[in-house]
Amino acid sequence: MTVFPKHSKVSARVLPFAILLLCGTVWGATIPMMKVAVSSGHRPMGLIFWQVCILSLALGLVVLWRRERVPIQPRHLGYYTVIGAIGTLIPSSVSFTVAAELPAGIMGLLLATVPIFALLIALVIRSESFEARRMAGIALGVVAMMLLAIPEARLPGAGMVPLLLLGLFAPFCYGMEGNIVERLAPVDVTPIGVIFASSVIATPIAGIIAWQGGMWVDLLQPWGAAEWALLGSSLGHALAYTGYVALVGIAGAVFSSQIAYVVTLAAIIASLVFLGESYPAITWIAIAMMMGGVLLVQPVRKAS
Repeated sequence: MTVFPKHSKVSARVLPFAILLLCGTVWGATIPMMKVAVSSGHRPMGLIFWQVCILSLALGLVVLWRRERVPIQPRHLGYYTVIGAIGTLIPSSVSFTVAAELPAGIMGLLLATVPIFALLIALVIRSESFEARRMAGIALGVVAMMLLAIPEARLPGAGMVPLLLLGLFAPFCYGMEGNIVERLAPVDVTPIGVIFASSVIATPIAGIIAWQGGMWVDLLQPWGAAEWALLGSSLGHALAYTGYVALVGIAGAVFSSQIAYVVTLAAIIASLVFLGESYPAITWIAIAMMMGGVLLVQPVRKAS
């Protein structure tokens, strides 16, 4: 993974935040697209197949253009498979499933739990230690999410609670993935190579499940809003996901998990603009707290 050059103290501090904001914004914008994609009745695994297929094609072109080497030794293939499972197949299945019922803003709020899961996992495996400033940043972000959740929790009945709990499994996977990337990422493959290879491996798996399970999505039919939303979500996912993996290698899993706050902000704004979801004034107070939390969690400086 790329690390900070020793001579560039400014870039070492600015670059992680730039990547965080860009990738978080793009990722957040894909959440309303995901909701539009399932609005026509398309089943989750059928959508996931096309998502990883588009990811494979888009990133494959980048890999060819950059002439990147993607190793396929057994240890690499095992790593790609794990990333494909916990970084795409499982969390995307959960997200597409809950997207059919939950507001896009609520889905964005669920991602705010990624830092909690990432930190807990990091503490268990002892790759992180308690630091007052960073813990305060995470706590501030979590409080902001709680403020956002209060007015947004007006869900249609108690039947939504299981969906909320199910939705938490996706950020758990992302928190786990961040720690795996930080500890086990091969040094001889770039983030783009990792996402490309993991998408290639995930494509036939998703295709077989979708076909055998009666969840196939036929893109040869005339395209509507759902199909264009799927394309936009897949391309946005390619950019955001690759940037996220790179960020983990640069700044560590816990700092990178703060992307959830930016994703939440972007998802709320995109949902407000494009889906007509509305939010009360307290939302904007929470947003300010959320950004403060991001600023408090400083990157972990790595030795080169």
